[in-house]
Amino acid sequence: MPGLYIVATPIGNLGDITMRAADILARCDGVACEDTRVTGKLMKHLKLSKPLWRYDDHSGERDRARLVESMREKAVALVSDAGTPLVSDPGYRLVRDCREAGIAVTSLPGPCAAVVGLTLSGLPNDRFLFAGFLPNKDKARRETLEELAAVEATLVFYETGPRLTKSLDAIANALPGREVSVARELTKLHEECRTASPEELAEHYTAHPPKGEIVLLVAPPVEEQVNAEDADALLIEALATMKASQAAGQVARETGLDRKLLYARALELRGR
Repeated sequence: MPGLYIVATPIGNLGDITMRAADILARCDGVACEDTRVTGKLMKHLKLSKPLWRYDDHSGERDRARLVESMREKAVALVSDAGTPLVSDPGYRLVRDCREAGIAVTSLPGPCAAVVGLTLSGLPNDRFLFAGFLPNKDKARRETLEELAAVEATLVFYETGPRLTKSLDAIANALPGREVSVARELTKLHEECRTASPEELAEHYTAHPPKGEIVLLVAPPVEEQVNAEDADALLIEALATMKASQAAGQVARETGLDRKLLYARALELRGR
């Protein structure tokens, strides 16, 4: 039937294409996609040949209007370069305009990097907040993390390899004591998911710079509050074998308390 079909495509392993998605791509009149070269490879893998129309963040209202009008007589599949369209990808304006024009919209479930990363991480998944990409600027990135600090859910972000260590450093400062997961190369041969403190992950990825897109997950706030006496006891125990900075880092990870305050307290305790 004519209309818009939102089709999820593989995020890495082409074997993840669903039978229904392949069927829609085979029977539609054309495919609206971010990059015709990327979608062309998928269509070649499926042994399909269809008109490919570019639709991305740079497409204007006129392009969108022509596409919507074509759906009165044609079935058009919307795909992103990978995963589920509209999830941190262009497309919501197209869906909105289709609904306003009375065009039928159908969504096919399938691969989504955010969900794959969440299930791999081992972090709580009964409640989560997907927040897309963190801002590129340091100040905006810090403010975004501070705004989300009180959300009692696992935070899920998309990130790129070159920006990963900066984001991990920002998380260590804005959300101290949180467990963090880095999931990358999802569904591919070298799939990896590491869960540790942001400091430990930053150290690892500074030594081993990652490539490609990444799912970055942050655990919810620590529920139990630690009083001053408990914090002192933990610091004294840690100071028996560690430097003040190391002791502060360890206790911050265990309790969720501010690392800088713990470091200052560790110096006082060591001085005594």
